[in-house]
Amino acid sequence: MELRLLVTFEKVATVLSFTQAAAGLQYAQSSVTSQIRSLESSLGTELFDRLGSRIRLTEAGERLLPYARRIIELADEAQAAVTGTEEPAGTINIGTMESLTSYRLPALLELFHHRYPQVQLSLRPTLGDETRQALRQGLYDIGFLMEQKTVHAGLETEVLTAEPLVLVCSPTHPLAGAAKLATVDLAGVQLVGTEPGCPYRDLFEGELRERNGAPPPFMEFGTIEATKRGVAGGLGVALLPRMAVREELASGALVGLPWEPPFRLHTQVAWRQGKRLPRHVRLFIDETVRLVREQES
Repeated sequence: MELRLLVTFEKVATVLSFTQAAAGLQYAQSSVTSQIRSLESSLGTELFDRLGSRIRLTEAGERLLPYARRIIELADEAQAAVTGTEEPAGTINIGTMESLTSYRLPALLELFHHRYPQVQLSLRPTLGDETRQALRQGLYDIGFLMEQKTVHAGLETEVLTAEPLVLVCSPTHPLAGAAKLATVDLAGVQLVGTEPGCPYRDLFEGELRERNGAPPPFMEFGTIEATKRGVAGGLGVALLPRMAVREELASGALVGLPWEPPFRLHTQVAWRQGKRLPRHVRLFIDETVRLVREQES
């Protein structure tokens, strides 16, 4: 079995698409098809079932896949050992959300920029469902999630930290002086938030709808920074990650309200279950875990 055929097979098996595999490998689609047929011919068995425009692994393909990943990983390690290539190198496609990119990842991005210049980081702004799907399809190498659940079908995850949330308003807002707030006290209060699909916004909206029996009035802003400015200008209250409003709370530009969310989110780094992680991707995950935990210690 030729290594290049196994590399092509592993890519097709990951994304389950000849078209996407060809794009990822920078081959013509006809080349990918030809290589898979050559591999099937050498093994004497079909590796994929062709179902119209869709494909899936056969039993033989399922059995071959973990071996292919081990062979490719060993080949990469052997090349690095023989050539003396100690410097991590390669591209990492990363799915992440705005709050994490802006407030959790800057130290990590700075570290890789200066210490590992041959590692290219490609950040893709996506939210939970889209990120998880892209990971399962092999479109992203890793993804950052902020979720209640810490177990996701088809993915491996490393929980980085619990992500506290805080309800904030301007110092002049009528609720600013409240000693205690229950969910019913928020009925009819103008809310400011990011777009639907944001995990804490969706959970907050669902909680208010369930407790108060009506959809809450939401004024949507595109970004956290715009949301914070709207709240500081007296447009309403917002539930945001505490990491995103630390400076504003310390300066008094925003006030934290005495309302405890009945849900808890965890920031996680995730990758496709069973995926072969190249050395530079494994390094990125390890450094992510280390830096985030240092930030929280």
